[in-house]
Amino acid sequence: MFGIREDLPFVAINIAVMTVSNTRTEVDDKSGDTLSERIADAGHTVSARAIVKDNQETIVAKLREWIAHPEIDAVISTGGTGVTGSDVTPEAFHAVYEKEVAGFGELFRMLSYRKIGTSTIQSRATAGVAGGTYLFALPGSTGAVKDAWDDILLFQLDIRHKPCNFIELIPRLQEHLAAEEL
Repeated sequence: MFGIREDLPFVAINIAVMTVSNTRTEVDDKSGDTLSERIADAGHTVSARAIVKDNQETIVAKLREWIAHPEIDAVISTGGTGVTGSDVTPEAFHAVYEKEVAGFGELFRMLSYRKIGTSTIQSRATAGVAGGTYLFALPGSTGAVKDAWDDILLFQLDIRHKPCNFIELIPRLQEHLAAEEL
């Protein structure tokens, strides 16, 4: 059986929200607003928020900054996951991953297919782990943000979700470092 075990205590985490766009501002960042609202409504904390340009080095720099921050457990970005020349978010994320969570992109596209059909093939949504921090890159539409949060992340970022979830693994994400020290 899977689902939320209401008899277990909820554990809030700190999530940074990154909007990748050459045109959006704080005034019109609807996807970033939607994501931030959903994070807060779920009981988590939006610990940082930024709008960065569609530039691989800029995205990598912001990811590395947030990965190094001990209070940030996850980073969720919106935008830049398409196939145009300026869409470089997946490349930036892959540049910092220690491990990719390939199933995230696969599951996102499967769920998205139900709503937008074959157009979902243009999404390069991706996820991974670096420095003990979860990293999720979502497309820039509010619909995509809603789908990813409501159908995947809401559950995987809830320690009460069984049979397993990302939160219960946080203490073990850097086990390889202890093994390397031996």
